[in-house]
Amino acid sequence: MTSTTPAGTGPSDVALADRVLGGWLGRIAGNMLGKPVERGDHWTRDRIDRYLKRADALPLTDYLPEPPEDDGEFELRPEWPRCVRGRIHGSCRDDDVDYAILGLHLLETHGFAFSTEQVGDLWLLRLPYLQTFTAERVAYRNLANGLRPPLTATYENPYQEWIGALIRADVFGWTSPGDPRRAAALARRDAVLSHTGNGVYGAMWAAALIAAAFTAGSAREAVDTALTVVPASSRLARTVRRATSLHEAGLGWEDTLTTLAEETAGLGWIHVVPNAAVLTAGLLYGGGDFTRTIALTVRGGLDTDSNGATAGSVAGVLCGATAIGPQWTDPLEDRVSSAVFGFDGVRVSELAERTVELIETP
Repeated sequence: MTSTTPAGTGPSDVALADRVLGGWLGRIAGNMLGKPVERGDHWTRDRIDRYLKRADALPLTDYLPEPPEDDGEFELRPEWPRCVRGRIHGSCRDDDVDYAILGLHLLETHGFAFSTEQVGDLWLLRLPYLQTFTAERVAYRNLANGLRPPLTATYENPYQEWIGALIRADVFGWTSPGDPRRAAALARRDAVLSHTGNGVYGAMWAAALIAAAFTAGSAREAVDTALTVVPASSRLARTVRRATSLHEAGLGWEDTLTTLAEETAGLGWIHVVPNAAVLTAGLLYGGGDFTRTIALTVRGGLDTDSNGATAGSVAGVLCGATAIGPQWTDPLEDRVSSAVFGFDGVRVSELAERTVELIETP
């Protein structure tokens, strides 16, 4: 399924290309912002803000500052020297970006009628086992042992409702602009390789959120539209609705997150539901502003790099690449590090162009 109209032939094509590029840049920048503090059991919302205050980096308007010397409380992830301000030269490798690349390759290889089995085949062919985690690593192992979907998602897999499928959903939204139901259906076909229940709903919701962002007038409108593609009674949907109701009631961002954390306590920092709460709050209180959206989302804690990536993707589509500040994009140097075989060093602009080529044009 490729476009019958060449990209760039009119203003609408230019705007679409800018929004797709905004999604890619936003995903990578948001991921890089959150990566140094990706350990939700240690890097709580309070500790992240104390770190930023000590570095005189509040409000947060750029990548994280370098850590203070000899302070174990503020120990960042080992990759920090490549993803803090002043040290970034191209993106760090991360699964949040690898899966977007792999999803693009999936659609280029098999088209939009791809099967879940074909998703698994590409994992085995293109993705190193040790660069997979939690549910994805279990599914990978199950594939290698000869199991087929949906058993790949359920056999000896305690991570079925964690965030992994959600982080794989962006490309289905980018290639379904204004069509959240189509995006959700594509994301579901991918997600059931490794997830069930809310884990699958999270992927469907994220894909729909990104697809809706192409035509939504606000972040709130995109959030509301995305809710229509998942079961209203699911815990994910109820949590997202709760976040929107707290925002609408006038609670501040911090009080909203405190309430949501109490109501999702016990699920763990990588479960999809509490992370969807942090992500929704970041989008709503960010109000469509790219910098504010990814900053609030990462400051919300939990799976900071995954949440920052998805928030950046949504905000990048909402505003377009031209509206993303150069402090976020210039350090990326239009270059991606990736563990996906054949894609390391690929240009961000090329990934965006290839994504646009997949979009059907009337």
